Amino acid sequence: MGETMQIRARGTRITRITRSALAGGLAALAAVAGLAAAAVPAAAAGQDPSDTPRYLEPAELPPHPSSPWYAGPVTAGQPDPLPMCVGEALPSITSHREYWTELDTNAQQLTVEGRSEQWSKEFAALLRKDLAGCARTLMQQDPGITATLKSYGHLNVEEGADVYGIHTASAQGSSDINLFSVGRDGAAVTVVRWGRMGTFKDAQVADFRTTTVTAVNKLY
Repeated sequence: MGETMQIRARGTRITRITRSALAGGLAALAAVAGLAAAAVPAAAAGQDPSDTPRYLEPAELPPHPSSPWYAGPVTAGQPDPLPMCVGEALPSITSHREYWTELDTNAQQLTVEGRSEQWSKEFAALLRKDLAGCARTLMQQDPGITATLKSYGHLNVEEGADVYGIHTASAQGSSDINLFSVGRDGAAVTVVRWGRMGTFKDAQVADFRTTTVTAVNKLY
């Protein structure tokens, strides 16, 4: 079932926080490896383009019961809008691909190639930290939201991947479930997000774990 953390907003006054509260981890990362300089795609450093990370194909996403998956092109740069939980940690050299169905289910893959394995190892750790604290952060930013986090454990693929689920519900009645994974192969880090309206019972966890393994294996 995974470890569950549920945090509910209480009271009438909650102090809003910004990413400055989490910036310590990113600042430390920059100090060790030089974030702007180290996060250079390997292809820019002379790597054969055939060795650059590959992206998921629509058929490799968790199957939808009544709709095919569609995909946009692989696009250089950060997505707009930034995804919740991990978006503000993404460097400018991120590349991404969007996926969607004919209904409400959608997905996203984001990949970053660092110049060194050490940089990418620390960047993946920062993303995991942001996901682990995401429920708390969302509710601090918006007291009208209740968020619940579940950890679905570690996957032994390449340098490893970790899977999380986040359910959000608003005072207006909306209810959404998102699954995230962070995986690494050498100097490449990839994040996969899958989301739809619903709750944890609607989360296709087993299928998403399979998708995550595929995504990490396709990096190199």
